[in-house]
Amino acid sequence: MHYMVLLIVYDMVASASVLDAWEKAGAPGITILESTGLGSIREMAMRDDLPLMPSLRDLLRSREQQHRTLFSVVEGEEMVDRLVAVTEKAMGDLNNPYSGVLFVLPVSRVVGFRGAQDRAQQ
Repeated sequence: MHYMVLLIVYDMVASASVLDAWEKAGAPGITILESTGLGSIREMAMRDDLPLMPSLRDLLRSREQQHRTLFSVVEGEEMVDRLVAVTEKAMGDLNNPYSGVLFVLPVSRVVGFRGAQDRAQQ
């Protein structure tokens, strides 16, 4: 069975070590997205250095509130367990506040996965 492992990393610096760890652990491909949570947007709205009527663009433009969302589709629970273990080794206990959130979703169908595996082996 295939799974999607998703990790939201609050510390942008920590994301580099997680990427290296996932790659060394054998993740066939990793996608990286810059992301911002609703709490961060609300917190930025309280700031006094923004325009009186900030647009969503103004709120999202601030780089210090951005996170990274990493995800990879992997095959088997063994690989999921490996990614969870190397993530916690790289970042510490994810139950600590403002560290990150990791979750796993079952994937019912995958098309083109073999190509990702072939690229990872090159």
